[in-house]
Amino acid sequence: MDSPVPPRPAEPRPRRRDRHGRGMRGPIAPPQVPLSVTRADAFVDLVYDSRDRLERRWPQLAQVDFMVVEVPGFGPDEGPGGVADEETVPLGRVLPAGGGHRDRIVIYRRPVEIRTKSRDERALLVHEVVVEQVAELLGLAPESVDPRYGQE
Repeated sequence: MDSPVPPRPAEPRPRRRDRHGRGMRGPIAPPQVPLSVTRADAFVDLVYDSRDRLERRWPQLAQVDFMVVEVPGFGPDEGPGGVADEETVPLGRVLPAGGGHRDRIVIYRRPVEIRTKSRDERALLVHEVVVEQVAELLGLAPESVDPRYGQE
């Protein structure tokens, strides 16, 4: 009688991405490259850059929370007294301290992005909106918060 031949161990098959050997190999760009930064992240960076610029001159801004919300009416500003004027879309808003929260400045991302065409325009408008909201919070004129306001 023939002795049964043990089956040959299967050789590892080459790994294939698809039937043609192609497919996604990994991320297109590493995380530290600007390509992988989303528009929302870039916008938040612009807001924080403006805050940091103003905080050098106004140290009390360290006690203020800066927030970015997509559109007015969604997020921390919704509810009664949210958006007061129905005819214009606000670019930012000051929320006074209360309910366990510190003073907050909210910047609305989409309305600002819609009004700008380039990153430089967006950075300028974001800074102007931040200056206006800080001026409202501090009870000052925007020109006294940032002497370059309106000149750029």
